[in-house]
Amino acid sequence: MARNLTPIAKVSRREGVALHPKAVKALTRKPYAPGSHGQARRPKPGDFATRLREKQKVKRMYGMLEKQFRRYVHEAERMTGVSGENLVQLLERRLDNAVYRAGLAPSRQSARQLVTHAHIQLNGKKVDIPSIILKPGDEITVRPSSQKNAYFVKWQSDTNTGSLSSPSWLSLDAKKLTIKVTSLPLREDVTEEIAEQLIIEFYSR
Repeated sequence: MARNLTPIAKVSRREGVALHPKAVKALTRKPYAPGSHGQARRPKPGDFATRLREKQKVKRMYGMLEKQFRRYVHEAERMTGVSGENLVQLLERRLDNAVYRAGLAPSRQSARQLVTHAHIQLNGKKVDIPSIILKPGDEITVRPSSQKNAYFVKWQSDTNTGSLSSPSWLSLDAKKLTIKVTSLPLREDVTEEIAEQLIIEFYSR
């Protein structure tokens, strides 16, 4: 399976947004694009460059390569409703994103690893595919054998259940390590700044 092995700090600097908690320090220390010309003054980007950068940012934010991301865009365009909002909803409904949003992982990369290492069950069955699209009524649980894993033991001991904040479409039971999908995600549930219409326009050119 193809993977993007570019250092996350470098990618975050290129997109101008922290794509991982570890990238915050890099952006603070070097708030400009990587490379020898990163600090050079550049002309105002045109429409194509603006749309391209937004597409790259969101694609990397959710940890996907181009071919897979393009499929999401085409699927969003086939759905009823506003294509841009459909795209965001599909991205949010990914299994790895739900694990991240619920707070079981500090980043989407970490959530993806939990899924691919088969620590997660979906509706009682072991899964290892991060891109599964969730639907209301689905239940995500940590496998019983994995609940004794040092990561989850530490997570439960370090987590203040009263301070956990999940989006409106997810319900987390921290004691049982269970996440329930209560509804479809809403556009306002997404906290990151995403201009989804620019992405649709990029692929429609």
